[in-house]
Order: sequence, then C-alpha cells, then structure tokens
Amino acid sequence: MHDRRVASLGAVSGGLVAEVGACQGCGACLLTCPEHAFRPRGGRLLVVAQRCSGCGECVEVCPVDAIELVERGSGR
Repeated sequence: MHDRRVASLGAVSGGLVAEVGACQGCGACLLTCPEHAFRPRGGRLLVVAQRCSGCGECVEVCPVDAIELVERGSGR
C-alpha cells in the first residue's frame, strides 16, 4: 500500500480524479495541471476534486509514478 500523502478535497460524483501516493515533492504536477487542481499543504499535496478534470496530464509528467486516476467517490 502506498503512503497516501494526498487528500481529495470535496466529493464529486462521476468521472476520474487524480490521487497521489508516494509523492517526492518535485512540483511537476503543480506546473502541468491545466485546472490547477493541486495544492501544497504542510508537506503534503492536496487534490481539489472539484477542479480535477481527470485529463491525466499529471500522471504522464510524474517522474515517480505517484499519481493515478481513480473513479470519483471510490473511497480510496
């Protein structure tokens, strides 16, 4: 199981949302996300679920494969 350093803010039903596991803090996702859905908070990354469009650009740019897209409301 991954160390979950991200919490999704707000529950949004339907579609995909980014979820971050073993983040190394490089900031690539922050710079790449067209919706600005990532927020640094106290050494952790938060994904604002309402902003995440599920495009997957963050997944592609993450050098440590710490981000995955999951079904919204999956409770993961």
